[in-house]
Amino acid sequence: MRYVELRRHTDNDGDRLTSQGTEEAELIGRDRLRPPYAAFVSTGAARATQMLEILRHAAGQDDTPITVAAGLRSSVEDRWRQAAKAAGKGADLEAMRAIDPALVERESWLLASALRQVVEALPDGGRALVVGHSPTNEAAVLGLAGQVVRPLGKGEGILLTEDGGGYQVEPLG
Repeated sequence: MRYVELRRHTDNDGDRLTSQGTEEAELIGRDRLRPPYAAFVSTGAARATQMLEILRHAAGQDDTPITVAAGLRSSVEDRWRQAAKAAGKGADLEAMRAIDPALVERESWLLASALRQVVEALPDGGRALVVGHSPTNEAAVLGLAGQVVRPLGKGEGILLTEDGGGYQVEPLG
């Protein structure tokens, strides 16, 4: 079995965490981590990497590098924003798929491929902590596990468990 804790970054202003976002990340680090981690993975956005630095420190693993999986970040973020706006506040992937089916299908496949690489790089029993974005975290899970999950609030997460090529998904506390 291999495990991926997939979290959305906390509150931000542009591509940096706000002071509230930093405090929220520190709280997650104190109360909600399950170390040790074999990998810390960022989408490459500064806000995701900044949150990972806080969480990595809280886990006591400052010497473990943060790797970038750029494939976990969409190259069509404006199109996601348009679909989300058209689908309405708090819309899930099914609502966005009704607005732009090609976006959800293609991006779910691409994002799942990147997430699969993270999973496959883990040793048996290994755990990764990945910080990304919404709705692309949810789209990666849809593409990989075939499951629609509710939209993630800032700092919220999903535990993805791989067992023999099958995937289970559950919310993280």
